[in-house]
Amino acid sequence: MKKINEALGNLKTSPGFSDLYEKSRQEVMSDKAIRSFIEENNLSDKAISKGIVKLDEYRSQSHSCSKCPSLDGCINIMKGYEPELVVSRGAVEIEYKRCPQKLREDEMKHLQRHVKSFYMPKDVLKATFPAVEIDNRSRLEAVKSARDFVDGFTPGEMSKGLYIHGKFGVGKSFLFGAIANELAEKHIASMIVYFPEFVREMKQSLNDQTTGAKVEAVKSAPVLMIDDIGAETMSSWIRDDILGTILQHRMLEGLPVLFTSNFDYYGLEHHLTYSQRGESEALKAARIMERIKYLTVPVEMTGVNRRK
Repeated sequence: MKKINEALGNLKTSPGFSDLYEKSRQEVMSDKAIRSFIEENNLSDKAISKGIVKLDEYRSQSHSCSKCPSLDGCINIMKGYEPELVVSRGAVEIEYKRCPQKLREDEMKHLQRHVKSFYMPKDVLKATFPAVEIDNRSRLEAVKSARDFVDGFTPGEMSKGLYIHGKFGVGKSFLFGAIANELAEKHIASMIVYFPEFVREMKQSLNDQTTGAKVEAVKSAPVLMIDDIGAETMSSWIRDDILGTILQHRMLEGLPVLFTSNFDYYGLEHHLTYSQRGESEALKAARIMERIKYLTVPVEMTGVNRRK
């Protein structure tokens, strides 16, 4: 059996090899990112020649998910990972790091492990802004506000969320789905929490002592959407120690919160004022409402009940 060096030597001297190699080299060197990498690291012709295979491996793959329709459709050698060129001891090397879609999926899985009420209803899984029926001015304004939020949101920068209120069945949750899907296109993770179910889950978590982990997951979500606040049976503990803690953290960290509710601001404050036992706690309710108003812009959504 021939030694590998001998075999490679024969390959290099075979007819057409030089033409093929030169063509590959030209394709590699025409890549803007590779040219910038070479200039930044002041690579010699010798280093480039030795690293041409690595450079070609880098060039042929997707970067920032630009060539991948989805994580399942990732074209890279390692699905969910994108190449990064580095220089190690004067030689060109490739390191792989998680791509934006992989990062988002991992973050979603982390959130789902802690909060079961994290959800995307089946009927809004494919919700988009164009799919929202525009049959009155308020719906047009609601979609515009939602689009403006998505377009203007940049992770790490403070953005006011939305407080979308209106009667039952007008499409508020569907609009949440459209927002979540648009954010996903920008590789931004969002978390939708159906608040009545979340309240039940918080009460149950007292038994298995998982309350802290669940609240932490909701507090830290890049974009939090609280669906149907006001439909739950409110208690002082949920209002002050759970909702209040979540809102306070997100205020301090500049993390956006969006709400849907059947109540406007005034109606929700009235709902928050009275506990399960019928006690009136207007000051505590007002404190929560101040946080909600600070974090959101009110948007009314009207129309017929589309669930009938």
